[in-house]
Amino acid sequence: MSAEPIMDELGIADQGRRETSTTQPGFSQADPALFYPPPLSPDPGSTLTHLGTLLAGHDAPRTGGWGRSLDLGFQGSQLLGTTREPVREAHADQSVTILHAKVAQKSYGTEKRFFCPPPCVYISGHGWRVMQDHLKAAGCGDSVYRVCGYMCLDSSSQSQADTFKLVFDEQPNSRMFACAKSLFISDQDKRKHFCLLLRLFLGNRQEVGSFQSRMIKVISKPSQKRQSMKNADLCISSCSRVALFNRLRSQTVSTRYLSVDRGAFIASARQWTAFTITLVQEQHADRGDFVPSEGFICYGRVVQLVCTESGVALPLMVIRKVNKQHAILDVDEPVSQLHKCAFQFRDDPQSYLSLSNDIIIQHRAPSSGRDPGRVVLNDGSCWTIIGVEAVEFTFNQGPACIQTPVTPFPVMTGLEVNGGGHVAMLEIQGDNLSPHLKVWFGNREAETMFKSPKSLLCVVPDVSAFSGGWRCLRRIITVPLCLIRSDGLIYRTSFSFTYTPELQPPPPSIRGVSGGGKRDGVMEGDEQDDSLLETIHQEFTRANFHLFMQS
Repeated sequence: MSAEPIMDELGIADQGRRETSTTQPGFSQADPALFYPPPLSPDPGSTLTHLGTLLAGHDAPRTGGWGRSLDLGFQGSQLLGTTREPVREAHADQSVTILHAKVAQKSYGTEKRFFCPPPCVYISGHGWRVMQDHLKAAGCGDSVYRVCGYMCLDSSSQSQADTFKLVFDEQPNSRMFACAKSLFISDQDKRKHFCLLLRLFLGNRQEVGSFQSRMIKVISKPSQKRQSMKNADLCISSCSRVALFNRLRSQTVSTRYLSVDRGAFIASARQWTAFTITLVQEQHADRGDFVPSEGFICYGRVVQLVCTESGVALPLMVIRKVNKQHAILDVDEPVSQLHKCAFQFRDDPQSYLSLSNDIIIQHRAPSSGRDPGRVVLNDGSCWTIIGVEAVEFTFNQGPACIQTPVTPFPVMTGLEVNGGGHVAMLEIQGDNLSPHLKVWFGNREAETMFKSPKSLLCVVPDVSAFSGGWRCLRRIITVPLCLIRSDGLIYRTSFSFTYTPELQPPPPSIRGVSGGGKRDGVMEGDEQDDSLLETIHQEFTRANFHLFMQS
């Protein structure tokens, strides 16, 4: 039995972040100015329509995010005479990211089962430094611009004793990090789901805002039964985020989390990393190809773990169920939340992912003499797996440093296009929408109407606004969508709008032949009729929009 340090790290960031086609959710250490490269130059050649491809959810470009590569944003020319253009330099953005588990065990009686892994908060973006410089210039002391925070459950019955004060540490990559180690949910709380509530303040008690996590499911204990579709929310899905931790003899103080630090895999006692776990099709894995597969993660399948932030990956491994410190080789049931599992290296079946103190190693595990379907493991090779979520809030206050809280934070959840041609209307579905918000396409404000806290309606700007006056292009143009509050605060979103070229109509000579040899006068009359109908359609759409606003 020997231990060999793991030296190989596969740089497959694109595979680990495949959930967004042009972007995906870490804090990249690259120059943030790259978030908005210059637009493509216009290339006359064909007509272009407003009705473009809308990329939303997993396929949406983002202005940064946890576990996502830098996306192609849009940086057009600045609007003259305005002070609230949304294309402020990306390095002035401010981001707040909450990482947390998808499930939490309930505590019974006087026991306290602290959430594991503990919820983490990352604060990043050069906008925080800009805000500090602004407060310094105003003569404020050092303690004023320090960020402090508090985290608790989103229940009105929470007492001050149930609130955890966060202590932020500055990290080498200019981020600030804090974790809430002692949060728990008691059996007095009868909810089946809850959220975490994060409140951030400056040192002068000025509130930055209140931010909510995603929903967390409450469970009593890990399920040892074979999971069915009725409990699909407890299964681990391919391409989802997970965390791994190792706990010796059920002692909290001995917990170590699989993490990545400066490109190396480590076992950390405080900080954990979210990994994208992906099923790999075995027939392609045998040829050395990486072809992801959808569905639930099942024991006995080949998987790949990729750090969602840095993109470094572990070699291909087979996930095995662990029972009484034995890896079970003949189990193929779905992997469930908080299951104990082991990771067997596919190219070296006798080696398992393990830890020794704070170092990640390969552990050589012998087969059981009595049962060939079992392998004896050491303590460091038994990992607990749990699904995790990352929710990010990105905003831009600009040089003014707005004094009011940035929350409630508006969130886009869906888009719907009405109309087409040269005039189209876009309906935005979401949460926390208000009459004080305007929709911006790149650096152009759109006429916006508030319908409800879950819906906004806007007119799509003309494509010539993004192409230097050109209306005939052969290339697509994608612009990010953002929301701007009436005081100038910019809310970044994960959605974009794409202008796509339409097919060219056949030239007049071809249309004349195909139409049976129509006379030129008749053909010109048809074109005039089409132009008149198009003008009427434009005016009708705009009038309809303003009637909506008046009503």
